[in-house]
Amino acid sequence: MVLVHGEQDGSNDGPVVDYKGNPVDKSKTGGWLAAGLILGSELSERICVMGISMNLVTYLVGDLHISSAKSATIVTNFMGTLNLLGLLGGFVADAKLGRYLTVAISASITALGVILLTLATTIPSMRPPPCDDYRKLHHQCIEANGRQLALLYAALYTTALGGGGIKSNVSGYGSDQFDLSDPKEEKAMIFFFNRFYFCISIGSLFAAIVLVYIQDNVGRGWGYGISAATMVIAVAVLLCGTPWYRFKKPQGSPLTVIWRVVFLALKQRNQPYPSHPSLLNDYENRKVPYTERYKCLDKAAILDDNFAANTNKNTNSWIVSTVTQVEEVKMVLKLLPIWSTCILFWTIYSQMTTFTVEQATIMNRKIGSFEIPPGSLSAFLFISILLFTSLNEKVFVPLARRITHTVQGITSLQRIGIGLVLSMAAMVAAAIVEKERREMAVNGNVKISAFWLVFQYFLVGSGEAFAYVGQLEFFIREAPDRMKSMSTGLFLSTISMGFYVSSLLVTIVDSVTKNTWLRNNLNRGKLNNFYWLLAALGFFNFWIFLFFASRHQYKMQMPIQPESPQKELKSFNDEMIDDKEKIAAFQAVGNAEP
Repeated sequence: MVLVHGEQDGSNDGPVVDYKGNPVDKSKTGGWLAAGLILGSELSERICVMGISMNLVTYLVGDLHISSAKSATIVTNFMGTLNLLGLLGGFVADAKLGRYLTVAISASITALGVILLTLATTIPSMRPPPCDDYRKLHHQCIEANGRQLALLYAALYTTALGGGGIKSNVSGYGSDQFDLSDPKEEKAMIFFFNRFYFCISIGSLFAAIVLVYIQDNVGRGWGYGISAATMVIAVAVLLCGTPWYRFKKPQGSPLTVIWRVVFLALKQRNQPYPSHPSLLNDYENRKVPYTERYKCLDKAAILDDNFAANTNKNTNSWIVSTVTQVEEVKMVLKLLPIWSTCILFWTIYSQMTTFTVEQATIMNRKIGSFEIPPGSLSAFLFISILLFTSLNEKVFVPLARRITHTVQGITSLQRIGIGLVLSMAAMVAAAIVEKERREMAVNGNVKISAFWLVFQYFLVGSGEAFAYVGQLEFFIREAPDRMKSMSTGLFLSTISMGFYVSSLLVTIVDSVTKNTWLRNNLNRGKLNNFYWLLAALGFFNFWIFLFFASRHQYKMQMPIQPESPQKELKSFNDEMIDDKEKIAAFQAVGNAEP
């Protein structure tokens, strides 16, 4: 039996204990078994969310008679809110509940949301009267009213609330099950994020193929009901696995630390900088290296002469911050430039859940006598994700290791860069395919095969395999250790902002072009121009990303700054005295009679 007393798990966010609060037994807790049970919640959440987002637009347009542009905005706002609420989930976990309770409660809320969605799409009074050929006669169809949309919105945003709490904590809680100070567990941890994303992509694939087919051909209620049942089972599995988990107690909200450091830096902005960083508060006990970047924040850790000698005031965080706290805030600020350049990837990705599905509805989807549901074509998105996630682990990373002679092989920023390039290529392919599709439909009255959409699905999916893993790894690795949940929420906020930017772009383009690009009848619109716009924005965004990435210094590369000259001299003298004592003892032993 191996008991680990106060194990830090490679981080600074508190000792690791079992569910009884005792030091963990590494032979009975943690590892892939515990991580797998935890990731079941994210797998089920992905089944629920993908089952909703990949096919919701067809329900909004076809059953509720809402315009294509407005339907796309509803979907992207839902996905944006879901990911934005990841920040709230991370805050709650870090400040009070811890990751385990937050995941358990959030999964229960998600189950409730999907149950409400099942009711909203099943009750006949929640839909307007049916309308044949709604694309051509949309102006004659009765659009869903506010009362009918109320239950739908309540269901969607309840699901979003729960999903945000799961997303922001599952990956961090799963990584808590590995001890980075143990070489064996550290090796297992290297592929954790890759395998984590591989597993949840299987859930997405199941949603795109099975659930979308059931929604379109059996009934929406059955499709969403299966999703709700899946989440209920996931909650039960998570709770049953409690004895095998490793727990870290919440250390307080990092948002409070960030606000406090910024407040004190502004309050003490007129204070002169000390002659050496070692004169800053609690410099000798810092847990992270001191850096010169964002030096203005150092003023939060300046000891005022009025209370420099007062120990009680030195430890009061509302009077003066420690160097560790200031450096942690600096780490978060260093993430923001990369954060901003990741947003557009998810703006491009969001098109796979909206306009690409709309394209599929008016293309030839038949294989023999079987007609593929429009939303099920997104299966190619997830197949490409699974393919490239496997290639990353089995081919690309081992090959990169041989070339770079590093354990990581491909860095997180390199993964993100590859994802951005592939997303640009996807929009170029989407623009070309849409132009050909519209010309064939208008001039030749021919429906081209929906499998032409595979190009954009494949490129976005392969890009996501790189970008998602790269971004998740970047934000978790580069953020302060005790801010793991918040850093995951920060990553999710890039996805959120991507969907919101998509909604904003749709609104602006629809207004500027006077409803000529994005029309309910895509044959009369110019959707290809919208795709070209996204490709151009992606090109400029990529060069901005390269600028920021080339200047980013990884956390592990930060040099530890030397101590003050006085401390260095004292350390040197202590070492000399220690060496003299060792030499004297050695000589005494050598001169002793046998």
